Amino acid sequence: MRLQIDPMLIIDHFLWRTKSEYAISNHYDRHCVWEEVLQNKRLNKYNHTAIDEQFTFYQSDGLTKFDPSDPNTPLPNVPEGSFIVRAHTPMSNLFSCLWFNEVDRFTSRDQLSFAYTYLKLRRMNLERPFYLNMFKDCERRSLAKLFRHRAAPSPPPP
Repeated sequence: MRLQIDPMLIIDHFLWRTKSEYAISNHYDRHCVWEEVLQNKRLNKYNHTAIDEQFTFYQSDGLTKFDPSDPNTPLPNVPEGSFIVRAHTPMSNLFSCLWFNEVDRFTSRDQLSFAYTYLKLRRMNLERPFYLNMFKDCERRSLAKLFRHRAAPSPPPP
């Protein structure tokens, strides 16, 4: 990834001006974990049984569908995780730790565990707010150029 603008401007825009401690863009296409589960299975991104076990657990522990028309619904819950801006606050650090634990415990598909981690953090810390800023993916694309993973070049033949 290559930043297109000064990093301090990014921090100012996504954290300081919004009074946030964690900023991540929404997924460019999907906003609900239910859609992300189907897409991961459709594209065979991970073992289907493992995805089903993870998703069933999250649903049984209270994860609900994202509904943009419901004002009580949490933020859209599928991020585009290639670009994260965070302050090193106790809540931000805890969120990152909890999210990593979910990725380690279930599948490595971090977009599947993001919404559950947010729900879990809020339940664990009812008296402490967590200031999450989920911004539009077009903002991410305007300030950072993403380079996809590339295979290492093969050595020349002898």
